[in-house]
Parts: sequence; structure tokens; C-alpha cells
Amino acid sequence: MDKLMFWLLILLITFQYTTCAITNPTSLDFIKTSCKTTRHPALCVNSLSNYASSIQGNDRHLAKAAIAVSLNNAKSAAAYVSKLAGTTSNIKPKESEALKDCVNSMTSCVASLTQSIQELGKMAQFKGQNFVWHMNNVQTWVSSALTNQNTCIGGFSDSSMKGQLKDTVNKKMSSVSQVTSNALALVNRFSMRHKEVTHNP
Repeated sequence: MDKLMFWLLILLITFQYTTCAITNPTSLDFIKTSCKTTRHPALCVNSLSNYASSIQGNDRHLAKAAIAVSLNNAKSAAAYVSKLAGTTSNIKPKESEALKDCVNSMTSCVASLTQSIQELGKMAQFKGQNFVWHMNNVQTWVSSALTNQNTCIGGFSDSSMKGQLKDTVNKKMSSVSQVTSNALALVNRFSMRHKEVTHNP
């Protein structure tokens, strides 16, 4: 019985420690403060709060988590429009063409975000002009991903395309664009803060 109580106590302590680590107010405050620089701060906090324990007040970790959120959303959206593009019933020719273009755009989008998150994961080893060059790559790829998402939305801008398909795609892509916009803002923030630190004596 004593042994059982001992293990229950260990389990309770472990659970409390894990819970505290996840809900660390300092980590959450850092995310909230950082998200104020984005266009969609509430969405930013909501999408990144689960990463608080791994971010730990680190700008690079924050930017990487933001891109990871964007990548997950982009993959989901890409799978969604790809599935729609494979459906021929009740789709007008212009809608079908827009979906195909959207699939291509989202394929490029996912590739760009994948490259950026891989590059950002190695940023700690870069310094000086080497850092700047790699940082520019990350910013370019995330910006390109956002452009591809907007290109997909633009494909449905024709006034002749109305109805549930257009509304559904636009809603899905708008959500992805918002988290990607936030990711780009946090990537830019990381870049600026890094420059401030390295240029200050």
C-alpha cells in the first residue's frame, strides 16, 4: 500500500510540474507581447499558446513555431483544394481551372514554408553576414508562401464565380493567410531583434 501511495505521489508531482511548464505565465506573456506586432494578435496568441513551453521566451523558437502553425494549416488547405479539384460534379469550368491553379499555388506554398522552417532551425549556428543571408532566405520563403495563398484566393475573384465553393475556399485560404501573415511578422521581429542585440555593445 505504501508503495502504491509513493507512485501516486510521484505521478501527481509530475503532472503538476508538466502543467506548470505548459502554462508558465512568463512564456505566455512573451507570446502575447510578441503577437502585438502582428496583424491578427488574438489569432496569434491562440495558435501559439500551446507552444509556450517550447518557445520559452526565445524569438527564434517563436518564429519557428509560427511557421509550423502556418505549414500545418497550409498542408490542410492544400489537401482540401486538391480533393475539391478531383471532383468534377457541380463545378463550373472556371471554378475547376481556379482550383487547379490553387493546387499548384498551395504546392509551392507548402514547399516554401517547409524550406523556411528547416532554415530557421539552423539559424543558431549562423553569425554576421552569414546570418543575414540565411535570414533573408527565411523571409523570402515565408513571403512567397503568403503570395501563393493570396494567388489562390485571387483565382476566385471573378464575379461570375459565386456560391458555396467560392465561399468555402476563400474562408479556408483566408484562415491560412492570417496565420502566415502572423508568421512573417514574427520572423521579421526575430530578424530585427537579432540585429539590435548584435549591434549593441
